[in-house]
Amino acid sequence: MFFRRLRPQFSDGVIDLAPVYLGEPDSDMGFGETYDYIILPHGQKREAGRISLRLGESPCVYYFGHIGYHVDPPFRGRHYARRACSLLRPMIESAGKSSVVITTDPDNTPSRRTCEGLGCVLERVVDVPREIRSRWEISEVKCRYIWRMDASLDLD
Repeated sequence: MFFRRLRPQFSDGVIDLAPVYLGEPDSDMGFGETYDYIILPHGQKREAGRISLRLGESPCVYYFGHIGYHVDPPFRGRHYARRACSLLRPMIESAGKSSVVITTDPDNTPSRRTCEGLGCVLERVVDVPREIRSRWEISEVKCRYIWRMDASLDLD
């Protein structure tokens, strides 16, 4: 595993984000500048999940979102995804974005709660076009949440 030395590591005292280089994203996806992090319990080296920030705009970003995350089963229920998103907020703001999109499957209740806890607003539920589904692994339907940087956070 290769770590990018130029990106900062973030921590809130509960989790740490360690930068990881996963290779360049498929340029056809239009993710633009992408930052990938491992989510770790604070001070530990055991991976609890991953989070990515994508700063581009494209049809794929519309359906995949600017932020993508997952938390491994042993670490779920601890608000790690919400905390990881909040740690990326300064990067989002410094990139000049006043809002970003997080998408989730309609039946992914924990991810929907993460979005709600961040103060995201459900914009709409969208059908993912067949050409995007057939080329990249993605569900047929996505909930598009908008996270405005002026929204308040609930980290409890």
